Amino acid sequence: MKHFYTIALLLILFCGCVQAQKKGTVKRPKNLSDEQLMELVQRQTFRYFWDFGHPVSGMARERSNVAFDYGGEVVTTGGTGFGVMGIIVAAERKWITRQQAAERMLKIVNFLWKADQFHGVFPHWLDGATGKVIRFSPKDDGGDLVETSFLFQGLLCARQYFNQDNPTESQVRNKILWMWEGIEWNWHTQGGQNVLYWHWSPNNGWSMNHQLRGWNEGLITYVLAASSPRFSIPPQVYHQGWATNSYFRNDREFYGIKLPLGFDYGGPLFFAHYSFLGLDPRGLKDQYADYWEQNKRHTLINRAYCIENPKKYKGYSENSWGLTASDSYRGYAAHSPTEDLGVITPTAALSSFPYTPEFSMKAMRYFYDTLGDKTWTEYGFVDAFSEHHNWYANSHLAIDQGPIIVMMENHRTGLLWKLFMSIPDVQNGLRKLGFESPQVPVNASK
Repeated sequence: MKHFYTIALLLILFCGCVQAQKKGTVKRPKNLSDEQLMELVQRQTFRYFWDFGHPVSGMARERSNVAFDYGGEVVTTGGTGFGVMGIIVAAERKWITRQQAAERMLKIVNFLWKADQFHGVFPHWLDGATGKVIRFSPKDDGGDLVETSFLFQGLLCARQYFNQDNPTESQVRNKILWMWEGIEWNWHTQGGQNVLYWHWSPNNGWSMNHQLRGWNEGLITYVLAASSPRFSIPPQVYHQGWATNSYFRNDREFYGIKLPLGFDYGGPLFFAHYSFLGLDPRGLKDQYADYWEQNKRHTLINRAYCIENPKKYKGYSENSWGLTASDSYRGYAAHSPTEDLGVITPTAALSSFPYTPEFSMKAMRYFYDTLGDKTWTEYGFVDAFSEHHNWYANSHLAIDQGPIIVMMENHRTGLLWKLFMSIPDVQNGLRKLGFESPQVPVNASK
């Protein structure tokens, strides 16, 4: 689980050096209907990617405060993928014009076209001005397959959405296609093994040696690797690599709810979000799970734990719930029922709208109406808070803000799900791995 546990260690080391932006009071309209509040939260959160996007690259900055001894130059590839999906939502809802959206997309795509990549795979972090890799950890200075899959989950949706016959949208489509076709997913089997490896670096080779086995946020990585038109993986890489981890199957009950896959109590809630921003879990099944049921049950268990509140933290309730990876008063942590620091992270409940709409709405009302100015900012809700410790983050993270916009939109209209699931390459990849979905024709020709 490098994506979160390595970053946790780094932030704990540097948390004393973190310089947070001051959170000023932001206008907070009162007495909104549920629909008005949803629109406001999505639109305000989108400002993180639009107003705060890097001025040179257009990509999403890693975070809104300074950490890791880096300044504002750090942009995130995976978070940019989430932000790209947010741009599509913004264009569709007319918060910006389609032309503005297409021009920002072309700016991002042109930057990526020239940025560092390794066998077509992008690094976790880039310098947003130069396109040079910024190492994520001492040996993580090359390609990051999982972050690349988050990036292309978004870019492939953009290629579907920007389908008009004009020079800007044509360039967006063409360059995304050329980059997509150039990703050497099979290189990351490290010589033909039946598992994907997370990292490769020209300086350090395979020395990180991190196999990508489930259950975690990496399902989308295997789906896209199987979907590649040029560098695809065979099905056995999925079945013998991803699906054979000792933490893959669960089938135990928590709060009377049977959990098909994953860690006890489900782990942090981003497992139910990141792969499913584009991948539609409704009716999505393979031999291992019904993924709608998996994600819904994971969410309900997470909420039930917060209601039980075994550690007696102030502020946990049926209306204030949601444990997932985020900032905390100790630094970054992968919050879950088995790593509970008393910190609620708004993206956990809000990105779960498709699974638990009534409960997610109650949580959003609590964050907005009850906590109010403590949690509401120019970029939507703060990254996290702890009423017990009287701590409210001064930060926002791209990987937490993006899923709020996207999953709330999927709940409202299914927009990103429709775009992603309509991609012929993705449909081929899903069939290849043995998935079935109402959106994937069974006997379509390749």
